[in-house]
Amino acid sequence: MPITPRTLSGFKDRLPKEAYAKSQMLKSIVTSFEKFGFSPIETPHLEYAEILKKQGSDEIQKEMYHFIDHGGREVALRFDLTLPLARFISQYKNELGLPFKRYCIGNVFRGERAQKGRYREFTQCDFDFIGTQSIGSDAEIIQVIFQSLSDLGLKNFTIHINNRKIFNGLCESLNAKEDTTEILRIIDKIDKIGQDSVSKELQEKTSLTLTQIQTLLDFIALKQEGDSLKFLSLLSPYKAYNQTLKEGLEELESLCEILAPLIPQSFYQINLSIARGLGYYTGIIYETTLGDLPTLGSVCSGGRYDNLTQNFSNEKMSGVGASIGLDRLLAGLEELGLITSSTPAKAILIPLNNLQYAYTTAKSLRELGIKIEVYPEVIKPQKAFKYANNKGYEWVIITGESEQATHSASLKNMQNGEQQNQLSLEKIADILK
Repeated sequence: MPITPRTLSGFKDRLPKEAYAKSQMLKSIVTSFEKFGFSPIETPHLEYAEILKKQGSDEIQKEMYHFIDHGGREVALRFDLTLPLARFISQYKNELGLPFKRYCIGNVFRGERAQKGRYREFTQCDFDFIGTQSIGSDAEIIQVIFQSLSDLGLKNFTIHINNRKIFNGLCESLNAKEDTTEILRIIDKIDKIGQDSVSKELQEKTSLTLTQIQTLLDFIALKQEGDSLKFLSLLSPYKAYNQTLKEGLEELESLCEILAPLIPQSFYQINLSIARGLGYYTGIIYETTLGDLPTLGSVCSGGRYDNLTQNFSNEKMSGVGASIGLDRLLAGLEELGLITSSTPAKAILIPLNNLQYAYTTAKSLRELGIKIEVYPEVIKPQKAFKYANNKGYEWVIITGESEQATHSASLKNMQNGEQQNQLSLEKIADILK
């Protein structure tokens, strides 16, 4: 009995037009990364499970795909590209030299509930600055986010910025230091489940009193209006609470001073509700949302992780980075009409009789810089044009007996129906360029 062809829930096939749109996005993003001197690396999809365990939140741990391989080893599919980076840096730091700037693009796996723009296998585009505690590296990561999204044609997005030290200091002031990780995990869900549900969960799972919970929720509800530095100046009284909170606020002030002449204020803001659920963040954190698609969620997020290599080395290694969620961003760009599915080739060449001349013509046009698909059979015009329309080609090149005799070809515009006959190949190349 034949097997029914189907894909697993949360996994996705991409037809050529969509896959091509994704590849074009990747080219733009890689160019943006390399403008800032980031170098590519690759790490395996599969790691020893111990490398990935105990670093993400409890929720991430539940979503991890892990199993025993044929060699009896406990292995796991990576759920992000940052933990493999920690292993990579620890393994090759003497060969790389520090500070080190890398980007890595690859698929990651999480067994979470599938929804629009959110899959169980998805592509991440990570870029990280390793081996420096300078606030300049934090600022540069935010610059790369701005550059990458701008280069993709986005004009309405916001980079929301916070600092884990502010949360940590606030928890200290509430005498809830031991509950900080759990508090962060719950606060991180506020956009999904709302303030009331967060308050209820904090009551159930932490030592915070109802009054303390309200204090916490009132603080993260403070909203920036206007300039980031002015907003931070209003938060200055909180510096007196403890040293941790003071450091967090002062780091944000230093960051915003650097960003002020580099990125328009409309593209970034302080957002005290940003928590980032992963346990390895230690400093400045950020999430990026599209203004025209607020329900899509963050399309680029990250932060500082000063202790990421602690599982592999006694040497403290500072790092800061972010990740572009390519599949979610692709869904958003398509919905906004900023990516139109197309074909890799510029035109399709249709042979009406001599197949050899068709291939010779295509070779000559490729040498003139034009990407050409050749239909592999001699075909009637009506059938050829139907095929070209189905593939989304704007231009069709036609070779027949008369074109072969004059070493030329005909060119048809599929949008307006105009056809020019017996054009030189140089002329066709000029039109298509």
